[in-house]
Amino acid sequence: MSDIRKDHSIGAGTGAAAGAVTGATVGAVGGPIGMAAGAVVGGIIGAAAGDSIAEAVNPTEYQDHWKTNYVSTPYYATGREWNDYEPAYKLGYNGYGAYRGKRFEDVESDLERTWEATKGNSRLAWTEAKGAVRDGWHYVERALPGDADGDGR
Repeated sequence: MSDIRKDHSIGAGTGAAAGAVTGATVGAVGGPIGMAAGAVVGGIIGAAAGDSIAEAVNPTEYQDHWKTNYVSTPYYATGREWNDYEPAYKLGYNGYGAYRGKRFEDVESDLERTWEATKGNSRLAWTEAKGAVRDGWHYVERALPGDADGDGR
């Protein structure tokens, strides 16, 4: 499989996963059935969004960029490692795909709930992860036409 196709597959797969988690989180309002339906619909929509984002932002290059630069960000906390920040950057990438066209601030509470469900072994609380999620979101947003929040970050 070529590297380009692999990156698109990664983009679609991560988009599907993020969409499923987001759909389940939003669908939880409707109880278990709403949560299951939200996960399915979110996964389908997320896969399409993830593939289109992977066309503009190569997921491997995105990860390499943050892995190299996370320690120089203002929100980096001494003693934290890449494994703590990686899920936050993934959420920024995937969250943008799931909420494309919306401002980060308008979906922040949904992203916070998603963080709690997807952070895995990260030791970061939302207040610590939020900067990385936001930076990841804006990285993708800048690469795509139509900066939704117009702040140019």
